[in-house]
Amino acid sequence: MSGETQTPADLAIRPRDIAFARALPVAPRFWLGGDPIATAFFNALSASFPQGERFFMDSVRPYRESADAKLAGQIAAFTAQEAVHSREHLVFNARIAQDGFDFSRIELYLKKRFDFGRKLPRLNQLCATIALEHFTAILAHAVLSDGRDLAGAPAEIRRMWQWHAIEEIEHKAVAFDTFLMATRRFSRPRRWWIRCVSMVLSTIMFLRFLWFGTREFFRHHGIDDLRSRRALLRYLWLEPGLMRRAAPGYFAYYKPNFHPWQVDDRALIADVETVLAAGDAAA
Repeated sequence: MSGETQTPADLAIRPRDIAFARALPVAPRFWLGGDPIATAFFNALSASFPQGERFFMDSVRPYRESADAKLAGQIAAFTAQEAVHSREHLVFNARIAQDGFDFSRIELYLKKRFDFGRKLPRLNQLCATIALEHFTAILAHAVLSDGRDLAGAPAEIRRMWQWHAIEEIEHKAVAFDTFLMATRRFSRPRRWWIRCVSMVLSTIMFLRFLWFGTREFFRHHGIDDLRSRRALLRYLWLEPGLMRRAAPGYFAYYKPNFHPWQVDDRALIADVETVLAAGDAAA
């Protein structure tokens, strides 16, 4: 592994193989506090995870053999966590589909883009992964550091999203450290330029998907109009402002010396671990 990693030496990346409430009834149509805007946004995020996480795993896994033992172990833990995330969101998405939502347009939209991504050189795929993994990490940080985003969700659904968030924080630098290893012979300016250009392109792709995916849920509920679109922008950027709160972490990525663990937010994990343990005891 490159000596430039800033990942804490005592970091533990622990896959938690949890199945969330298979026997619970279908979630309410607007499960996030009765808010159709917030529910549509989180549903769109969930819709993206199975294909997105499969791409992330496939982009990092080929580097495992050339990594040192520590990074190789982190790659293995990363892929184990992502595999369970994909499984649980497939289950969650199936529950959403029971309300009559058809995921086919979203799935086709994502498939076309990830199929294109898989045709790119291996390093380009890894660069897309480190950019998108940074998005998931800063959104996870924002969700866990401010209780408003999931406050209205049923307990078991909230528990699932919190579980996903802590694991995104734990493995937030695995793909990045893999990139450092893969580009260890590159000059610092070249390495910085590659990851910044990739972040710009990934940002465009990510935001376009969120707009498309959220509006798919608006269409399903018959509210895809100017009022709902404005409400979505207010929700994301003003109150509670998930994107606004994540923005400082996003822009930090463009610093030449950036590393995901310059923000050590492992303290956010402890409270969720207690919630998960309580849920397991009650199961």
